Amino acid sequence: MAFHSILFERPVGGEIEAPEAPEFFRDLNLDQIVGSITAGRDEYRLASIFFRPLHDAAAIRYRHEVFRDLERAALARHIAAFAEGMRRIRDRLAEAEKLHYLRQKQRCFLDAVAIYCEAVVSLTHGLAEAAPRSRGLRDFLDFLAAYAASGPLTALESETRALQTSLSAIEYGLAIEGNRVEVQRYESEADYGAEVLETFEKFKQGAARTYAFKFYDSLDMNHVEAAVLDRVALLFPDVFSALSEYCERHREWLDPTIRSFDREVQFYIACLEHAERFKPAALAFCYPDVMDRSKEVYAEEAFDLALADKLVRDKGQVVTNEFHLADPERILVVSGANQGGKTTFSRMFGQLHYLASLGCPVPARKARLLLFDRLFTHFEREEEVQSLSGKLEDELVRMHGILREATSSSIIIMNESFGSTTLSDALFLNKEILRRIIERDTLCVCVTFLDELASLGPQTVSMMSTVDPRDPAVRTFKVVRQPADGLAYALAIAQKYRLSYQDLRERIAP
Repeated sequence: MAFHSILFERPVGGEIEAPEAPEFFRDLNLDQIVGSITAGRDEYRLASIFFRPLHDAAAIRYRHEVFRDLERAALARHIAAFAEGMRRIRDRLAEAEKLHYLRQKQRCFLDAVAIYCEAVVSLTHGLAEAAPRSRGLRDFLDFLAAYAASGPLTALESETRALQTSLSAIEYGLAIEGNRVEVQRYESEADYGAEVLETFEKFKQGAARTYAFKFYDSLDMNHVEAAVLDRVALLFPDVFSALSEYCERHREWLDPTIRSFDREVQFYIACLEHAERFKPAALAFCYPDVMDRSKEVYAEEAFDLALADKLVRDKGQVVTNEFHLADPERILVVSGANQGGKTTFSRMFGQLHYLASLGCPVPARKARLLLFDRLFTHFEREEEVQSLSGKLEDELVRMHGILREATSSSIIIMNESFGSTTLSDALFLNKEILRRIIERDTLCVCVTFLDELASLGPQTVSMMSTVDPRDPAVRTFKVVRQPADGLAYALAIAQKYRLSYQDLRERIAP
């Protein structure tokens, strides 16, 4: 199969990237994660690649293979050297755009093409030496080898080198008298500077004070320099005519596949470099098993990537969690102490599945995840003053839209839904919604203070955020699989202050 993209195993119809982030990005803090991954790479416009998840397990395995290849230091060095060459090309062309004089622009263009030819040939040899194992990089190497050996590229490389040599061989002299500057061919005249130095050498006494200074190094020319260059071009018309004709003929010199590869491979490099930041904190990433049918999902030593990014920078401790669902379980009902990590757990669940759908390594030691068709979030929203509907009505409308579009392959993440209404109404609404989710056989995480939701049936699994048994005011941020009783946290507080039934009996005993 002919190579067309390092991101996609097969040609993709229509737009390969989404122009805007999915609606759930902010709820799951995925906008922060993507911003952190792509920071410093604005020139590659990588964010839009993260906006389009994959829906084919084979396509995800294709990316996993490339990621694993790029983890090999020898291969990664060649890709990095190529990327640096392409960056130099962009810098040189950007410089040319800012210049005012045509012949300067033409020389910058010539140098950019020379860098391009060298980068392509070097990458071809480097990849061949590194022997990539992934289908994506093997196919690209086949394309690259054919392209590097092709007549057009070899001719371009030869012509570029010859023109650079001709320009470098130009020598000329300047005769300056007052305000008059005369440009003439260099005819092997004597170097008067050397003669002057030789004459005064005999008067030298010890080490002399140096008056050397650094010239301002800039491509910009003033009008005098430009006029000198114009006269030089008149002295050597063949060389400069060849340069003009070269620039005209090679307007479309950059191969579009090479250009696309340069950008797309940065998606992989950015993700790997981002994951590398977490190694000092002993936080693991893995390539999950992605299932397009089975809903028996799990993750071990997983963590909220957005939160971990902040904690690692601030030298804080990152708490990992785990979960698993076995048939017929579909819904994780997360309850427990406030500020105990429940919402963080739900975000972690969503982040894992979304990053897995991109073919990226995910923040967990080990994981098996569902390849979803749609991901929905129902988080609390600030009430809009200009809206004529109330907060409860807005929540109901959003939930109605989710249930209308969700399928058995979807994922729904609910975070304390309908907290704006009464306890009895919230319980009624959440029960009805979870029953409909169960009917659809949809995976769901439901963060709630309503313990009753954890016992709707065999499809629901109770998980609780825990506290330190020695001090119930201290959250562990561990979310564990255990029955919800609604009393665990209250009992812990009572025990701390010796207000439990047993403590009270002892205190009032005669």
